[in-house]
Amino acid sequence: MNETIRALLAKVGGLPVPVTELEDGADLYAAGLSSFASVQLMLAIEEQFDIEFPDNLLNRKSFASISAIEATVTQILKANEAA
Repeated sequence: MNETIRALLAKVGGLPVPVTELEDGADLYAAGLSSFASVQLMLAIEEQFDIEFPDNLLNRKSFASISAIEATVTQILKANEAA
C-alpha cells in the first residue's frame, strides 16, 4: 500500500521534491502539498483502492503524511470489510 500511495503522490501531488526523498512521517504540506493537490490525491486514492473517504476523515490530518494516508486508507478498508 505504501508504494501505491507514493506512486499516486508522485503522479498528482505536484511536490517540488521527489517522493522517494520523503520519510513516511514527513509533513506533506511542509513539503509542498497544496489543498488542490490533496483533493486530487484523495480522488486518486479512492479510485485506486475502490473506497470513499467519509466526511469525518476529509481533513488535513488524514493527508498530513504518507503514514497518515496509509493509516486512513487502512481504517476505511477495515470499516468496509466489517460492513
